[in-house]
Amino acid sequence: MKILLVAGGDPNHWPAFSTEFEKIIGIDRGNLFLLRQGIVPDLAIGDFDSLNEDEKKEVFDAVDEVLTSPAEKDDTDTQLALVKAFERFPYAEVTLIGATGGRLDHLLANLWLGVEPRFFPFLSQIKIADQGNVVSYLSPGKYQIKKNDRMKYVAFCCLTPVKKLSLKNLKYELAEVDFSQPTSLASNEFLEGKAEVSFSSGMIAVIQSRDV
Repeated sequence: MKILLVAGGDPNHWPAFSTEFEKIIGIDRGNLFLLRQGIVPDLAIGDFDSLNEDEKKEVFDAVDEVLTSPAEKDDTDTQLALVKAFERFPYAEVTLIGATGGRLDHLLANLWLGVEPRFFPFLSQIKIADQGNVVSYLSPGKYQIKKNDRMKYVAFCCLTPVKKLSLKNLKYELAEVDFSQPTSLASNEFLEGKAEVSFSSGMIAVIQSRDV
């Protein structure tokens, strides 16, 4: 199953998407953006503090299931939506959009979702996407990474200290290099075939991107 989570970021940054998703979950203002594009989410979740009363009514009247949370809480609305998605559909592939292009604190909170222990079991099932970027996550191990045909560059963002990182079949390669602090290895590029990535500890976000 493929699930789309739509946060409240500017829809102008959304990637193109079609009917490939079997469930759509709107997060706070993301619900209003969906409705304005003629898309009714299957579930609306959030504290809805970004909506005025008329906008709230529009969302609550249109969406069959609405889960509200208090404005003052430990989790962000996006965290709550991700938790709910995996509670209901633990084997789903989840793509999050509307999570970039706005406030930097929101961007960092969303990027670091992959570091949270509660999401470790679902790490390979989570993607963040916008018009120019697709983010996925890797835990320690060995991987082959396929190039996204829409993107030109690939970056390996060490979200934590990382040990013995090796990159092969890329323009810039590494051989068992340690990084003691979060580091973004940006602007790498694929060669022919799949890239090979391995590391022994830490957490990495793989960001495939293009200029827009």
